[in-house]
Amino acid sequence: MIIQTENLKKEYVVGTQTVRALRGIDLSVEKGEFMAIMGPSGSGKTTLMNIIGCLDTPTCGSYELNGTPVSDLEDDELANIRNKEIGFVFQSFNLLAKNTTLDNVMLPLKYAGFNKKEAIIKAKEVIEKVGLIDRLEHTPAELSGGQQQRVAIARALVNNPSIIFADEPTGNLDSKTGEEVMGLFKELNSNGQTIILITHEDSIAQQSNRVITIMDGLIKSDNRD
Repeated sequence: MIIQTENLKKEYVVGTQTVRALRGIDLSVEKGEFMAIMGPSGSGKTTLMNIIGCLDTPTCGSYELNGTPVSDLEDDELANIRNKEIGFVFQSFNLLAKNTTLDNVMLPLKYAGFNKKEAIIKAKEVIEKVGLIDRLEHTPAELSGGQQQRVAIARALVNNPSIIFADEPTGNLDSKTGEEVMGLFKELNSNGQTIILITHEDSIAQQSNRVITIMDGLIKSDNRD
């Protein structure tokens, strides 16, 4: 099991109010799954992604990632786990505007301590995998939205993560380009990559193999192909 949570809860204090974002989430994800998490705004889906993506910690409950208990880790330990185990793809791409495709994709490798020669080799391998080897020296402004998202996917892949989290990855793309990006996710998944997709679009969610719906901080439904 790559992800295992039990009774995961998250509460925030906003002024004098306590917001119960997650009310007890039990979730298991196996290696190689392609899963979508759906839910309306305020349902808790982003909070859940932040916790299982090691960007935040739960108020209570347990979370194991690849058998490692991460619920109570300190911030620097969480950052280390994130860099080794998790790749993120965001709606807004989050690329560095002045960096080339190659430099953007190499960034996680620099944080991981790879020397420049190794980093260039690994980055070129994943850039080729997403079909952009002819755009190595292009900056984001010189790329289409779909190409920018492919660069973001290559950056997420470069450390060979256990999981890719994709948060509304087609949200800023037209429908045709969005389908191309989803096709790339499906191809990666067919090669064994575990992918967790956050989306509010049913047509996008249905392209995964498992759809979880979150409502009021709880799992309302869990449907598999």
